[in-house]
Amino acid sequence: MGTREKESEDLLLEEEVVEQNEIVLFNDNVNTFDHVIETLIKVCEHTPEQAEQCSLIVHYNGKCTVKTGEYSYLEPKCSQLLEAGLSAEIV
Repeated sequence: MGTREKESEDLLLEEEVVEQNEIVLFNDNVNTFDHVIETLIKVCEHTPEQAEQCSLIVHYNGKCTVKTGEYSYLEPKCSQLLEAGLSAEIV
């Protein structure tokens, strides 16, 4: 393997090591479907369809991953969800 191929392989390995976290949204008996959907569209940049599907998954399964990424990217989004009255955490 040449030096250039080795460098390319090392870069690919480094990219795979980036740890991905998730924002998990939990069900509650307080927020309406409309509020959850609107908040997911605004905060997580969901399409209306994505937001509706997530709200149904949360309702029926108790939780749903709504956004994936690096912790530093997710932290302000999770804070916005919490400020909007939703129950969420980064895992």
